[in-house]
Amino acid sequence: MTGPPRPRRSVPSVLALRARARAVPWRADLPASLVVFLVALPLCVGVAVASGVPAELGLVTGIVGGLVVGMLPGSSIQVSGPAAGLTVLVLDAVREHGIDSLGALVLATGVLQLAMGALRLGRWFRAMSASVVHGMLAGIGLILLLGQLYAMVGRPAPGTGPGKITGLPALLVDLLGGRVAPTSVLLGTGTLLVLVVWKYLPDRVRALPAPLAAVGLAAAVTALAALPVARIRVEGLLGVLHPPDLASFATLAGPAGAGTVLAFALIASAETLFSAAAVDRMHHGPRTDYDRELTSQGLGNALCGLLGALPMTAVIVRSAANVQAGARSKASRTLHGVWLLLFAALLPALLGLIPVAALAAVLVHAGAKLVPVRRIGALWREHRGEAVVLAATAGAIITTNLFEGVLVGIGLAVVKSAWQTSHLYIAVEDPGDPGDAGHPGHAGEPGEPAGRAGALRVRLTGHATFLRLPRLLDALERLPADRAVELDWSGLRHLDHACTDALVGWAAQHRARSTGSLAVQPPLPTAV
Repeated sequence: MTGPPRPRRSVPSVLALRARARAVPWRADLPASLVVFLVALPLCVGVAVASGVPAELGLVTGIVGGLVVGMLPGSSIQVSGPAAGLTVLVLDAVREHGIDSLGALVLATGVLQLAMGALRLGRWFRAMSASVVHGMLAGIGLILLLGQLYAMVGRPAPGTGPGKITGLPALLVDLLGGRVAPTSVLLGTGTLLVLVVWKYLPDRVRALPAPLAAVGLAAAVTALAALPVARIRVEGLLGVLHPPDLASFATLAGPAGAGTVLAFALIASAETLFSAAAVDRMHHGPRTDYDRELTSQGLGNALCGLLGALPMTAVIVRSAANVQAGARSKASRTLHGVWLLLFAALLPALLGLIPVAALAAVLVHAGAKLVPVRRIGALWREHRGEAVVLAATAGAIITTNLFEGVLVGIGLAVVKSAWQTSHLYIAVEDPGDPGDAGHPGHAGEPGEPAGRAGALRVRLTGHATFLRLPRLLDALERLPADRAVELDWSGLRHLDHACTDALVGWAAQHRARSTGSLAVQPPLPTAV
């Protein structure tokens, strides 16, 4: 017997539940957006100053990253804005082409990213060697760290990576000899100390992001004590916008300008998509669509170029803060752009209170975090080849430039992979040797057979490429000339042209000089 029918929900109650479900993400996204804003504010300003442009341009890029890219499809959680990873490249571009050409370069970067997104090339960035990426970040971090050490003591940094390194002894001598401003040094050192110890403080204190707390304390001390240190120059949000004119696009016609655009696009795209992969592992929400994210970044960079601002990329520090603060949707990253816009419009004078030494200390700390010290140690213990690629990439970036250094790293990664995948095994079996159980020996180790009864059986397996050609020929040429040989290369998965040519040549010489017969299965081609 069935019971009485359950009462059906009224229409208003269903609508109320749906409205409550829609409201839940906002309860998490609103506070998360404030956290991301507090993290992004000092970093936007610091990256701009380190890039050699007005501080407000960093805020402009952060605003575009929030208000525009934040609403576009691709990733729902990661946050975009000016990144420390592009600081070195932007500084070089500004020095070489001038700040008036920056907008044209960034606009062209956005157009190139849009083209890559339309061609669905976003997923191919996932094929980049992790060691090359970490080496790239390590090289950028070291250059950023070394350059900002000079800013902490109020000295201009040398223009090249080797120059920054070789100038450190003289900087240390000046520091110990009292020939630099002690106030700036103490202020930068204190800011750096706050950044280092902040994570050990109670949770209630750490609710305030470390960069904001460190810069805020430095600004308060500077203002209260009236310290004679350099501060951020404030020009106003509208006063720093430099939309590209027709003359600035002439920069794109030269190889240097085109190379800068290509470097901007590749590095920004790689950092964005690797950041997306890392952020996807931090939450259980929707996964990133790499092609759409690349398109969104292209639109953002195109708009930044039209405004004459810095290039943008997705930033792992801000994205991780967004996830850890409990963000549920795109609303958090969009709102963080709103808070940046309100700050830049209503409180720009506060930027003038920030000491340059404090921002330099923030960037020294950020640069040090880009160097994966623990990862290098783990790679050296488990995969030394990967550690070599990482270190070589970082070293090449420091000694040359970012683009050439990354190309060096990619080349080394390809060579390493080719060497590791071209394994060739040679087994020499002698039926006349009672102690020979047919154990396969590696190339170059066929041994000396004891018996002379039957034919020597030589089996090749694996991949025979030109990289293994010396070992292959050494093994074959050490076979005795008075014995019959049976060569079986049917187990090879790959036989390139160089090894094919070498086998044909060896077989012809063996038949001409040896008193024993030679049988080859399958038959070798008659001509190569």
